[in-house]
Amino acid sequence: MDLSLEPLSGVLTAADRRVRAGSHPASRVWPTGFDLLDQTLSGGLRSGELVMLGGPQGLGKTTWVLQVARNTARSGRTALVFSFEHDLDTLLIRLVSLEAGQLGGIVAPTIARIRQAFEGMDGRTGSLSDRLVDTDGGVEALEVVQEYADRLILHRSTGTSTSIEVITAAIEEVREATGQAPLVVVDYLQKVHATHPDEYERITAVTEGLKDLALDHDVPILAVVASDKDGLESGKRMRVHNMRGSSALAYEADTVLLLNNKYDVVARHHLVYSMGNVEKFRNWVVLTVEKNRNGRSGVDLEFQKRFDQSRFETSGRQVTEQLVDERVFVE
Repeated sequence: MDLSLEPLSGVLTAADRRVRAGSHPASRVWPTGFDLLDQTLSGGLRSGELVMLGGPQGLGKTTWVLQVARNTARSGRTALVFSFEHDLDTLLIRLVSLEAGQLGGIVAPTIARIRQAFEGMDGRTGSLSDRLVDTDGGVEALEVVQEYADRLILHRSTGTSTSIEVITAAIEEVREATGQAPLVVVDYLQKVHATHPDEYERITAVTEGLKDLALDHDVPILAVVASDKDGLESGKRMRVHNMRGSSALAYEADTVLLLNNKYDVVARHHLVYSMGNVEKFRNWVVLTVEKNRNGRSGVDLEFQKRFDQSRFETSGRQVTEQLVDERVFVE
């Protein structure tokens, strides 16, 4: 019998067995830690599903997915991050900066100050703790990162070698070592290695491969996707059709989240009649739930940027201003 065939009666029996054994369906839901988003997604990300995060360059996509991975690890679960864009030391510095910001607020050391300590460029000597002892929250941030460090697994990925097969093997290795299925973060999808010479076919193959991987290994996969040229234009709102590459990106994903700078997508009259809003809007991003197979879509949420501390505020709110697809505005 084909192993991919399963009578519905068998699925029902397995579900009943899990419930009787006390295996709660909540174990298949992975909160992002961004409360309002989790409410919209009926609890968070889900095992067996492919979630995509898109947005223009420089809008904090890596910051956001790394923060989700950190939130997962802090909750006691395992996260596996494939980083094509950043070396592992950079990710560590970002995490320490994030924790310092969470602990110390606006007086916490900036990511620049944390980087100086890690690179020995702060004019001090001794350990990392010694170098951060004069900061608000720096030493404590190191301690917090150490607490979940074994549950946040980093993979330095390359576009020439990190293929779907490599990602699969890493997931299996982490599951065997930890006894847990991990949240999988791919930063970013267009960099995953595939042999197709045509970009459209290559991205299609990678997207379908990640979707199959999520299903076969029953893990949530959160993939960053790059924007096409049109989606990078200033004053234009990135939409799902601006994700660079194949139409499979939109079709295969179970959830599509898009980041846009609030200043770039708010209707013009909010700026013309209140110039004080200009700087305020620059400090917020709009996170749109563009596609959601588990609930509402077309929902616009906003979160405050704290990029000097490599993080977002996790307490967001629904957007109340009118948003547009494109806006022309000259200061």
